[in-house]
Amino acid sequence: MKQSGRKHGSAFKAKVALSAIRGDQTLSEVAARIEVHPTLINNWKKQLTEGAPELFSSGHTKQNKSQETLIAKLYQQIGQLTVERDFLSDRSGL
Repeated sequence: MKQSGRKHGSAFKAKVALSAIRGDQTLSEVAARIEVHPTLINNWKKQLTEGAPELFSSGHTKQNKSQETLIAKLYQQIGQLTVERDFLSDRSGL
């Protein structure tokens, strides 16, 4: 457990947290196996259990909202470009 400052990916954290939640091994055993501090695993377990309801919610997630915002901006830009094109084609026809 001497290594510090390692960066763990979200998939790794989820896998470790699920392993700890399952209870096949004690928290200390899991921590020793993957060489991280047990407190870190507890933090990952807490994040997983607090974030799990969002996975099953019927509402929109943050990602969906950002996609909707992007789509709205793109439609606005399309509308503006259409108006400009129509205006310029009318002006060039004179």
